[in-house]
This record gives sequence, C-alpha cells and structure tokens, in this order.
Amino acid sequence: MHFGLTEEQQLIVDTTRAFVENELYPHELEVERSGHLRMELIKELQAKAIAAGLYAANMPAEVGGAGLDTLTWLLYEKELGRANYALHWTCVARPSNILLAGTDAQREKYLFPCIRGEKWDCLAMTEPGAGSDLRGMKASAIEKGGDWVLNGTKHFISHADIADFAICFMASGEEDSPRGKRKKITAFFVDKGTPGFNVRDGYRNVSHRGYTNSVLEFDDCRIPQEQVLGEVHKGFEVANSWLGATRLQVGATCLGRAERALQHAIDYAAQREQFGQQIGKFQGVSFKLADMATELKAANLMVMEAGWKYDQGSVADQDMAMAKLKATEVLAYIADEAIQIHGGMGLMDDLPLERIWRDARVERIWEGTSEIQRHIISRALLRAVGG
Repeated sequence: MHFGLTEEQQLIVDTTRAFVENELYPHELEVERSGHLRMELIKELQAKAIAAGLYAANMPAEVGGAGLDTLTWLLYEKELGRANYALHWTCVARPSNILLAGTDAQREKYLFPCIRGEKWDCLAMTEPGAGSDLRGMKASAIEKGGDWVLNGTKHFISHADIADFAICFMASGEEDSPRGKRKKITAFFVDKGTPGFNVRDGYRNVSHRGYTNSVLEFDDCRIPQEQVLGEVHKGFEVANSWLGATRLQVGATCLGRAERALQHAIDYAAQREQFGQQIGKFQGVSFKLADMATELKAANLMVMEAGWKYDQGSVADQDMAMAKLKATEVLAYIADEAIQIHGGMGLMDDLPLERIWRDARVERIWEGTSEIQRHIISRALLRAVGG
C-alpha cells in the first residue's frame, strides 16, 4: 500500500492551504467577534476561489467541478477545515452532492447555478422532534390536485438565510416494517419566496460563529410534481446514495483544525519558558504532545483509508462511521490539550484555539452523533456473527 501523495494531490493541498492562509485567515477574527459574514466579503472571496479553481471542487468534471476522487477531495477538505467554518463553507462552497440526483431540468435550474456561484442550496432534514431519528419527522407532504402540499417545521438548517432554495425531506406516507408502521420520506426542491414557505432566524450557536442556522416553516406550501428530487417515497434512498461521504467530509475538516491546534501547541511549547527552561522539556507537556500527534495520525489514517475504499467501491458504513467518530473525538481531545498547554492564553481570542475548542463540540453531534456512529459500528460487528 502506497501512502504518498501524487504530484496532483500535493499541488491541490499546497494551493488550498495557501488560499486558506492568505485569503481566509485574515478575516477570521472579524467573523468570530461579529458572528456575521458580510455578503460583500462572501462575494469577494467567492470570486477569488473561483479564479483559483477551488470553488465547487467537490463536483464531477462533467458538470463543471474539479472532478476530484474521494481521497483527493478529502485532502482538499482537510486544508479548508483549518479556517473558520463559515468562511470556508460559504466562500469556497461545495454545493451539496445530492444535487447530482436531479433530473436534467433540475440540474439546469439548481445544480449548475450553484456550481457557478450564482445560487446557494441548503439541506433540510432535522426537526425539533426528529434529529437522529429521521423516521420520526412530522413535517408532511400530501399530494393534492397533482401538486404536493407541505406543512411543518424544520430547524438547525445551515445557511438557509442566504440559500436560494432548500432541499427538504418530508414525511409523505406510511409503510409496513418489522417494527410496525414507518414513515415514507420524499425529497423536494423548495424555492425561496414560494407562498407558504418562510425562513426565520434560528439559534445563536457557540460553535462555528458566522455559520448561521435557520428555522424553516411550511404552511400549506404548494409544490408542483417537477420539484420532487428522486422518486416519490424514496427520499432515504436519495440521501443514502449521495450524502454518505459527508461524514468523511466532517472527519477531514476536523483533521485540518486538529493539525492547526497541534502546531500551535508545539510552537508554544518550544518557545514558552517556565522555571528556567522551555515548557516542552517538561514531561507533563512533552508527553501530551506525543499523545496528541499519535492520536491525530491514527485519525488521519482512518479518514484517508475510508476515502480510498470509497473510491474502490469497497467502503462500508462502519468504515465511514469509525472515521467520523475518531476524527471528531480526536479534534476535541487535541483542542482541549492545546489550550491546557497554553494555559490562560489559550482561552483568549487572540489565538484560534478557543474557537477550535468551541467548534469541536458540534462535530460530535451533526452528521450523526457519536452515539449513532457507535451504533452503526457495533451493529456491523454483531451482524457478522449473526447477532
């Protein structure tokens, strides 16, 4: 097995890191302190990302993206992950891969404008009463007169305030299952401005400042048949086919932030002196660094192996679950230890450590909680022996 990067992969890593350090880092403090990402800044950085060939790089070449394989895409995501999340997600945006599931007409209306940076999408699954248990969603879609009528509420919907449309998953019926009745799910495109569709401010979040969340409200919102994404009642199939790699994306961005935090800790330990010597010479600090580096290497190998297996067509759900679980928990550990090494200075917003520490908390919740990842992993282990 070869662990080195190709020339192309190294070029992508170097180009992305340079963009992040030169174009995104200078704006981090403004976004962190204001909790707001100015549209003027979004447009400015978006134009620079497009010029650098980094915008929508997650998309296939045939639709105008960079055509990266999964492993190379994760290397790219890892570098983006070093920066404030609002900056790298909004300004170097990756339109949701689920847009690729659309018809030719839907691609023209939604996918291609997103790739060109003319529109933004948002994905609406979570509800106040349905987080990890998506089958428990109550927002409904009922077919009436050839159209669909949507009712209900979604929340925690990322960047819906600037999105031009939402991809909404709604309960559209029921079916029998071994555990009794369960809901059928259908996905819909819903344009901003559609009567009965309202977007309002969400919650103030301790993590990822500037990366907003909103509440979506549907009140007899009528949607034509051509707005169905995929097949009717097959929303989960659409999601599972196109969104599986998002857990690897979360893992990759966590690796980037963990690397940044570790490097700050190493540099500080080599420079800071107490009791007549560099603090890195004290075993209490040096052993922390050793453990942090070891855990980070393990997480990196797990994420990249899962990406490689994804490209080979051999990845399993537990591979992606393990990668997401390990990377998110390692980030939390490294962020906490990096602050401990810095002492009180680590909690000041002059450094990015307190931000990385705050941001790390949500990574173990969204895109499937750590408990859900452990459930996926343990279920696979038990099923292998008939359990």
